[in-house]
Amino acid sequence: MNKVLLIKYGEIALKGKNRFRFEDKLIHNLKEILKNTRVGTIKKIYGRLLIEVEDIDQSIIVITRKVFGITSVSPAISVGLDLQEIKDAALSLLNQAPGLTFKVSTKRPNKNFPLTSPEICREVGAHLLINTEGWTVNVHNPDVEIFVEVRPEGAFVYTQGYPGNGGLPVGVTGKAILLISGGIDSPVAGWLSMKRGVEIIGLHFHSYPFTSQRAKEKVLDLVRELTNYKGAIKVYINHFTEIQKAIKQSCPRDLYVTIMRRMMFRIAARIAEQEKALALVTGENLGQVASQTLESMNVINEVVSLPVLRPLVTMDKIEIIELSKRINTFDISIQPYEDCCTLFLPDNPATKPRLHKVIAAEENLAVEELIEESMEKTDILWISNKGTGNFSKI
Repeated sequence: MNKVLLIKYGEIALKGKNRFRFEDKLIHNLKEILKNTRVGTIKKIYGRLLIEVEDIDQSIIVITRKVFGITSVSPAISVGLDLQEIKDAALSLLNQAPGLTFKVSTKRPNKNFPLTSPEICREVGAHLLINTEGWTVNVHNPDVEIFVEVRPEGAFVYTQGYPGNGGLPVGVTGKAILLISGGIDSPVAGWLSMKRGVEIIGLHFHSYPFTSQRAKEKVLDLVRELTNYKGAIKVYINHFTEIQKAIKQSCPRDLYVTIMRRMMFRIAARIAEQEKALALVTGENLGQVASQTLESMNVINEVVSLPVLRPLVTMDKIEIIELSKRINTFDISIQPYEDCCTLFLPDNPATKPRLHKVIAAEENLAVEELIEESMEKTDILWISNKGTGNFSKI
């Protein structure tokens, strides 16, 4: 009997002729996440993945079930296509389980196996009753359910499945630039985008010395938390100070935020072109702040031709906070280090900016020169859950 993690996936099974591409990406992401752990080969069987393990380690299960595309992880015993081996594996699991009642459930994708699913259940159930004391069968509400899957590659016996995050493997739907601040919203937007198979590349706007080095580290900590769901993530750190100074010096106060966001989008579009990214992702939420009205979004979007994904647009703040707690970013986000957006926020920002007024205000800025200077001061970092590396300039 060999120990394995039996990996189940949901949407991938519906992808038809493209299914292999989704499965291969899921395997790639699993290898990336598990590369520093003691696991064996990751194998593909029809409708499942198998991860060979020396022992059932809860820490490995915790890591594995976070990977997008996985619906459940079951620590299982792998045996041959032999009824006695199946019985022995089931008995081994029941002897380790607490409780007094059990049930056997069987799936038999391998129709060449000589017994039907009900026959396997009866044979295994009888074996368990004969070879244990105190256990009885309860098909409606058992303390322990023994699952048997009989597949062409062998049989797999297990008692539980740990739910995964579902979704699609990161990378199968393309790249996008995530505009990430140190707040609650943008990391959650990144997580939701990753769940739909998007490979995110972070972009953070840093306004040193108005924002501290620790404010930047806070953002990198947030990205590091997101790497637990995919592996290493590239992050651009853009020096935004001179742009904000120019806006404050030359533009109407009520348009600071609108023009600042337009400059951010322009820079994000430049980086998207370099990275061959197909969209931008933001943590904007409809009606939450002045720059997140439909009028503001429309004016801000005008400077880019790329689609702008806003995964949080219909969520209320309580929903966003609950999700941030679930993905372990909340406690980092509420650390008291201000980002560039909050520092330059006017008392009465425009909630319904007019495009022609914004364009007229931007005529006071050397837009292209400011962007070029800012891009020259942009750093690139590779963030993983083991640290930060590959520092460079663009």
